[in-house]
Amino acid sequence: QVQLVESGGGLVQPGGSLRLSCAASGNIGSISSMGWYRQTPGNKRELIARITSGGTPTYADSMKGRFTVSRDNAKNTTDLQINTLKPEDTAVYYCNANIRVADKLWSTLYWGQGTQVTVSS
Repeated sequence: QVQLVESGGGLVQPGGSLRLSCAASGNIGSISSMGWYRQTPGNKRELIARITSGGTPTYADSMKGRFTVSRDNAKNTTDLQINTLKPEDTAVYYCNANIRVADKLWSTLYWGQGTQVTVSS
């Protein structure tokens, strides 16, 4: 079994910063790409950033500048640093990862359960 768990969400004031973490656990053989998305009520999940196993990040055009994605392959984790938070950043933030379970030949996309970020004064 493989599990992704996000943490670090909460209530933050406009202009503040937040660091979200996502940890993969279980019978993991390897992890290729990892990603961060967010979703607000009534809207579809939107991409924030992805990061390859080699550590190369890519960002959605609308997310460039205030978001920084990183990962630690030794710990099977990925972090998302969000700076200068705005009320419109309020959303549930999800991570995903392409994970090959040990002893399997194929990878499967796994999602975390999400963590709520609320930006409000």
